[in-house]
Amino acid sequence: MAIWTQDVKLGPVGPDGPFPQTNTIGALIGLRITEIGEDFLRGTLPVDHRTHQPFGRLHGGASCVLAEELGSVGASLCLDPRVAFAVGLEINANHVRGIFEGLVTGTARPLHIGRSTQVWEVRIEDEQQRLVCISRLTVAVVALDRGRK
Repeated sequence: MAIWTQDVKLGPVGPDGPFPQTNTIGALIGLRITEIGEDFLRGTLPVDHRTHQPFGRLHGGASCVLAEELGSVGASLCLDPRVAFAVGLEINANHVRGIFEGLVTGTARPLHIGRSTQVWEVRIEDEQQRLVCISRLTVAVVALDRGRK
């Protein structure tokens, strides 16, 4: 049984994808939402000049952006958007393999879906399915009447 309360459109983060905002970090670095399953969300990120650190490797911060985007989108899809929204509270990332080019794929799965918090694990792998980064994201669930003016 699927954990989602809403549908998501697959594609790039930006004007032609699931989230039409153009001036977001995900849109600027080429993040794409590529797959949604019963209990996971998957997305990709190019490893290129937009996501490199000064030594030509994938920047750890770019991995964190991918993890945060996938976990936050996943958390949001588990909520009724008329009642609450999800915001990042804490992220942890272990960068275990350097990568210089290609595409990385992140797979986000919930470890805990609660009323006030959710915890998501995001595995980021290279094109040979080797682990590049393992991340854990905690999000806060905020009631609309408390979080927006």
